Amino acid sequence: MTTPKPLAGHRLLVTNDDGIDAPGIQLLEEIARQLSNDVWVIAPDSEKSGAGHSISLHNPIRLRRRSEHSWAVFGTPTDCVLMACYELMRDQRPTIVLSGINNGANLAEDVSYSGTCAAAMEGTLLGIPSIAMSVVRAPTGTARWDAAREILPGLLPKLIHSGNWPESSFLNVNFPDVEGPADVSGVRVTRQGQRPPGAFSIDARVDARNVPYYWVKLSHPDGEKHPDTDLHAIHENAVSVTPIQLDFTNHAWGERLRGTLER
Repeated sequence: MTTPKPLAGHRLLVTNDDGIDAPGIQLLEEIARQLSNDVWVIAPDSEKSGAGHSISLHNPIRLRRRSEHSWAVFGTPTDCVLMACYELMRDQRPTIVLSGINNGANLAEDVSYSGTCAAAMEGTLLGIPSIAMSVVRAPTGTARWDAAREILPGLLPKLIHSGNWPESSFLNVNFPDVEGPADVSGVRVTRQGQRPPGAFSIDARVDARNVPYYWVKLSHPDGEKHPDTDLHAIHENAVSVTPIQLDFTNHAWGERLRGTLER
């Protein structure tokens, strides 16, 4: 008798922000097919890193079919999830959104810029359990995928079967920059850390016609090393699993403001 796959009965949507031909999404599709027989790949036609939670309001969204259940979308990661749910998979929406595996970290404030996380956010807003996944690498380095390849097939079912997911929340998973799974120190549930200001700056240049132009320069200054943060987990070569909620309200501050205004 054939052993049921760990996520049998689930319809998995695989997407990303690095583009449909990126090695990370190819690995994630490979892993997803180990877990379920119903896997769809709907991802941007090209890299959309840093797209954040943007949607295409001023340009039409176009598609290119790659196979029966695979589509390249000329749009953002958020567009991909919307197209999946309202058009390409509208007869039966996905039950899980898997976004990644991103080539580079999505830690601390990265979450607010990340197209990888944005796809998980959109799935969450549509009521679908969603997980964003990334492999940390040095800014000028090459991503090493072996730890994610070995660990994710066992980790994803555990996360998905962990009980009722809170509304308006998704999981952000980061793998450390290590040679292989033997170098991973464990899996930790973490909170979102914070780096000091200065992750992004402007690099001013002048072209051959003496006209100024500018690049956004990315760096990753050392952040807090508090033991329960995603930054600290990665620093210690652990896999970081961060529950992210979409309620941006600072409730404690709101209570103080309420008291101030009522006096």
